[in-house]
Amino acid sequence: MKRYRLYIDESGDHTYKGITDPAKRYLGLTGCFIESETYRTQFHPALEALKQQHFPHSPDEPLILHRAGIINCEGPFSRLSDDEARQRFEQDWLNFLKSQHYVLVTVVIDKKSHIERYGEGAYHPYHYCLAVMLERYCGFLNFSRAEGDVMAESRGGAEDKQLKGAYGFIFQYGTRFRHSGFFRQALTSKELKLKKKEANIAGLQLADLLAYPSKQDILIIRGGSRIQEMFLGGGCVAASRQNITVIALTVVFGDMVKCSWVLNLIKSYHQSLIKSYHSDVRKAVSFASHPR
Repeated sequence: MKRYRLYIDESGDHTYKGITDPAKRYLGLTGCFIESETYRTQFHPALEALKQQHFPHSPDEPLILHRAGIINCEGPFSRLSDDEARQRFEQDWLNFLKSQHYVLVTVVIDKKSHIERYGEGAYHPYHYCLAVMLERYCGFLNFSRAEGDVMAESRGGAEDKQLKGAYGFIFQYGTRFRHSGFFRQALTSKELKLKKKEANIAGLQLADLLAYPSKQDILIIRGGSRIQEMFLGGGCVAASRQNITVIALTVVFGDMVKCSWVLNLIKSYHQSLIKSYHSDVRKAVSFASHPR
């Protein structure tokens, strides 16, 4: 039986503060899941080679890719202030994304609409996104007759406790749409795994770099260049036909969940849903100066 791991990271504020500001109104949760043997033999070594090529460093002091450092050319990423060096890195990063096998899912919640509808009964934004994410992940595992676990970046203290509690509740009681057996059949652990940024987890670095652009891609597709109003519509999918590397973007607005189910795309590859992989990924992972 194949085993997978889901690596997750968020983009945006997970509280209900300042939600009239479009910059704080939406929370995105991005997860990438990778088959364990593929991760060990291909994904992780390839990412380490990419980092050594562009940012030579001692293996005893591993370099951690993170979006803020890359955008601001801070610390070991200072060499990216040179335009040619940045272009070379971005091209190699795109080639890395194109060559690897993984599934990427992003869930976005409109916090303003959600709390206006449910008031004191509104879910915690992060926990709501986590439930939607786990429904998709466990659906994939059950369909594939596989199993897996989940890892997120540790924030420390109360936040870690809350995250573990939210995961544990879903594992034990299920969600509104899925009973607990649906999750227990797929997940190998009743606890969420948490690792610090400095642990050099390749999957968490991928989620970190793609969380913000994936969220923005969803919002721009639904709202044009100005993200001010309520966005409607289903999921958006971009895929490479050369290998089964899929980006599935799932949207949650208020209580409405619409998803382009990734397995159908893998099985059929409807031409109407397939875009130019290179151009779409370039848009999705641009390191233009944007907030996290």
